[in-house]
Amino acid sequence: MGWRVKLTLAYLGTGFHGWQRQAVERTVQGDLEIALEDLIGRRIPVVGAGRTDAGVHAAGQVAHFDLLENIPVQGLVRALNGRLASDLRIRAARRVDAGFHARRSATAKHYAYRAAWRHSPFPWAGLRRAVVVPVRDPSGLTAAARILEGCHDMASFTVTDPTQGPTLRTLFRVRVRHRRDGLTVSFLGEGFLRYQVRRMVGVLLEVGWGKRNLEGVRRLLRDPEPGARLWTAPAVGLTLEKVLYRHDVAGFETARGGVVPVVDSVVQE
Repeated sequence: MGWRVKLTLAYLGTGFHGWQRQAVERTVQGDLEIALEDLIGRRIPVVGAGRTDAGVHAAGQVAHFDLLENIPVQGLVRALNGRLASDLRIRAARRVDAGFHARRSATAKHYAYRAAWRHSPFPWAGLRRAVVVPVRDPSGLTAAARILEGCHDMASFTVTDPTQGPTLRTLFRVRVRHRRDGLTVSFLGEGFLRYQVRRMVGVLLEVGWGKRNLEGVRRLLRDPEPGARLWTAPAVGLTLEKVLYRHDVAGFETARGGVVPVVDSVVQE
């Protein structure tokens, strides 16, 4: 009789062509399945909580797979990390109920986008930060971020794709943390469309640069246009911080828009 394993993993997305397994390009799912096959001796499909794009990082991505073999989960962590490259690490593994699904059981996802106004003299500082033009109107950018909260048709913030399903999404919370040398924007939502976070960041920065006003942001939500002409922020600044599930979050709280998951307010820099 088999059992299901839930993995929490982190990766630096620079060397990956996204999450989803591909025939030629290196991907996170592909590396995981290769490591599992080397360990177990057979191919084991890995299901992820979401498909991060090429160059996007993760601090708390979640995946699951099923095993027939009786392997202690901590031994599994050590064995997999010993087979994976240093830019992909298994942070934790746990045995879960067969009904758990990394994607379908998720209640929310927490993304953070980090931007800096200039290149750092420390080469490692730019691994998860995008260098952009400094904003002139930080208060306007913050006000635009609050407009994005709530349940909206987010078609304007994704790309034209005839195979894409419904584009209605709920953003529980958008928070902007301004720094002297840049900013961090955190997004907590039930789920996100392809490129949605990076295109939302692009619009916020356009407001901060004075290229778009608040009414223009409202119009993108009021009159959604798939593939609207928006600036897409670079992938290097985006990190999937955490995937939330009801069985392992600290709790839920009431906020604008209803009951939302509790997450740490401080994003690790």
